[in-house]
Amino acid sequence: MRNFIPARKRVDVSPGESVRIIRELQELSQNELAKLSGIPQTTISGIETGRINLGVERAKTLAAALRCHPAVLVFPGWQVAA
Repeated sequence: MRNFIPARKRVDVSPGESVRIIRELQELSQNELAKLSGIPQTTISGIETGRINLGVERAKTLAAALRCHPAVLVFPGWQVAA
């Protein structure tokens, strides 16, 4: 039998994209997330499109609203070296 190495699919995700993905998985609109977090919808839109930096304080606030750890938003592609 041959030894196969499974393929690893890696997708680079920006912090803004991670906010959008988690928001959409929870079926929240930007307006709903704005109400939950207290961050204006225009700012959330800017974060998701990369026009506005997420920043640590915003990450903490959005993470609380999205019920996830802030590191999930700030470091979406980070992996521990084997």
